[in-house]
Amino acid sequence: MSTRSEHHTVPLSVLLKRELAIEKIERPEIIHGQASQSKKGEDFTLLKTECERVVGDGVSTYSVFGLFDGHNGSAAAIYAKENLLNNVLAAIPSDLNRDEWIAALPRALVAGFVKTDKDFQEKAQTSGTTVTFMIIEGWVLTVASVGDSRCTLESAEGGIYYLSADHRLECNEEERERIIASGGEVGRLNTGGGAEIGPLRCWPGGLCLSRSIGDMDVGEFIVPVPYVKQVKLSSAGGRVIISSDGVWDALSAETAYDCCRGMPVETAAAQIVKEAVQSKGLRDDTTCIVIDILPREKPSTALPPPKKQVKGMFKSMFRKKSSESSSHFEREYNEPDVVEELFEEGSAMLAERLDAKYPICNMFKLFVCAVCQIEIQPREGVSIYAGSSNRGKLRAWDGPFLCLSCTEKKEAMEGKRPSGDTAAEVTSLLFSYTSLWVHRAELMEMASLRNCSELTSISEMDPSWRFSSILIAFIENLDHFLDSTTIPLGNIAL
Repeated sequence: MSTRSEHHTVPLSVLLKRELAIEKIERPEIIHGQASQSKKGEDFTLLKTECERVVGDGVSTYSVFGLFDGHNGSAAAIYAKENLLNNVLAAIPSDLNRDEWIAALPRALVAGFVKTDKDFQEKAQTSGTTVTFMIIEGWVLTVASVGDSRCTLESAEGGIYYLSADHRLECNEEERERIIASGGEVGRLNTGGGAEIGPLRCWPGGLCLSRSIGDMDVGEFIVPVPYVKQVKLSSAGGRVIISSDGVWDALSAETAYDCCRGMPVETAAAQIVKEAVQSKGLRDDTTCIVIDILPREKPSTALPPPKKQVKGMFKSMFRKKSSESSSHFEREYNEPDVVEELFEEGSAMLAERLDAKYPICNMFKLFVCAVCQIEIQPREGVSIYAGSSNRGKLRAWDGPFLCLSCTEKKEAMEGKRPSGDTAAEVTSLLFSYTSLWVHRAELMEMASLRNCSELTSISEMDPSWRFSSILIAFIENLDHFLDSTTIPLGNIAL
């Protein structure tokens, strides 16, 4: 017995060295830089490194990066920047270990995005914002996104990967179909006489995005439910670029990485913005965040050039997480030589995104709303599966549960509110007129615009601009509106 015990004994010095080696593998060095050129002052960023949370008797660290590209004002972008992270963290139980915490992030991000949108809309402000939000824990990157800002990754092995989805109606047929099925309309600006101009937009409101935070004047079918992708880097690291559409409208991902290769992060961000502005001009706020994720033993001045530049290695080249059983030891110490995909989901349906089967069956408490985290009475909670058409698989009494307010939010996003809601229609009309009145100075400059080509030019310069049939009527009767001291709405004066 004594011989067997001695055979399995490991010296303390060896254990300490092994622990230090593991710490180096699991905790990369994260350095970041940002740059921006402002046109409207509606882009905001969140940069937080070395965030701490208590895990058992120790402390675990993580980093958070966010880009908020506002439209129709900056209120939504500012609110999301200040509240989104707290709402995400509130949706994660406090007693999870590191692996459980990482696995819980995709679902917590969905809950945090929806709560942030719901809370902001209660303020009755009509602005909206795209959000690209990344949490880095060790070598694991979790990215959630709504709108058309993008997050891309170039691994040290030379592959380029997209970590976000593009929610522009122009290029996303699935989102167009969802909006139409939910009661919205999708089409281009109709200038009269059958002529249609500009990008595809959602009506009412004229937003060219299908997902965002805010935008209460457009309709609930513009949802805040994010696309989420979670990947694990190899220990060689990589470089991440998060940029607003001002960059991606001008540069491809390959061009962005090529133009800043070998540069420190601050210089790289500035170079990308410079290249974008030189290419298309400063038509919109143009913001870029560059993040290098590096092994600590390597110099941190700049990410070295990739070993091999491989063109065309996009998201289809992610290596799926193996379904074969492997020991905990193998998962911890056998680092993949390519980017490993851990999770990906883009459905806009809360019942699919808050499914209790993934990733932790007891993540949501029975009497706590799965979105806003408030306590609910046993008879007040409504299952996320209530009203589901797939009754063979889902049951209305299965959790997780939503409070009445979040249930109304879910039903509205799915187009289940009764049509002909007079109060909602009046409110939408009031918002439309108010938006026009707020922008009357810009509209004065448009008084001479009567042909499609000029309107198309303005539409391309500012895709978030709310062109609508009301705007056309406004321009056609501009003299009357400019002479008025109130906004005419039937017999109502605002």
